[in-house]
Amino acid sequence: MPDPPTPPRTRPRTTTESRSPMPVSTPLLPMPPAASGARCAALFASALQPSDTPDAGTIAAAITSAVQRFGPRGCAEHMAQEFGDHPDAAARRMRWARRLAA
Repeated sequence: MPDPPTPPRTRPRTTTESRSPMPVSTPLLPMPPAASGARCAALFASALQPSDTPDAGTIAAAITSAVQRFGPRGCAEHMAQEFGDHPDAAARRMRWARRLAA
């Protein structure tokens, strides 16, 4: 009588094949934006207008106020919304905000 078939052997897992203990559903958190980028987004989202010809103190107060009102993420969301709705005007405002935030 012939021997019964042997089950296939599985090879042992090597260190490069180890599985990550992190579940697939774990969301990745975004990296915080650079400080200058956050200042630009806050200034963009602020009520300050280019026609106001602000000084350094007014710019700092507008940035602080926008971050307190919307939060850093809210400032970025406001900026993204404006770029979606009014890209030409948003580009002009962003150039203005970058000049002032620098």
